[in-house]
Amino acid sequence: MKNKYGIVGVAHVGLPTNDLQKTVEFYKSLGFEVIMQSYNEKAGEKVAFLQIKNYCIETFENGQATMSDGAYQHVALDVEDIESMYQKICNEKYKVITDGIEELPFWENGVKFFMIKGPNEERIEFCQKL
Repeated sequence: MKNKYGIVGVAHVGLPTNDLQKTVEFYKSLGFEVIMQSYNEKAGEKVAFLQIKNYCIETFENGQATMSDGAYQHVALDVEDIESMYQKICNEKYKVITDGIEELPFWENGVKFFMIKGPNEERIEFCQKL
């Protein structure tokens, strides 16, 4: 099958939490390593990225964790060209739920991203580390 969007892999899975430290300690006990911690000023949330091998979790303390099965909030897909991806997504009439392409000061040079809604109301993020 042709990869018409230029998706190059899964960047991370987003997990909301009511207690960031407890979540970090839990995943560290399973062998995950904290690869980045930050504060998302726009959302007012503490954030941590935890990784083991090629699996990465972004956990963010927003006080809205459902504490039930189905707790993951989004999956993020790595893309090579965020602007090109955004145009393709808009041209094909997917429902963009962010304010266009947004940017955060995560990682060394920042990250650009946007999200769409899937058929089951799931959030799908497209991101490009800068």
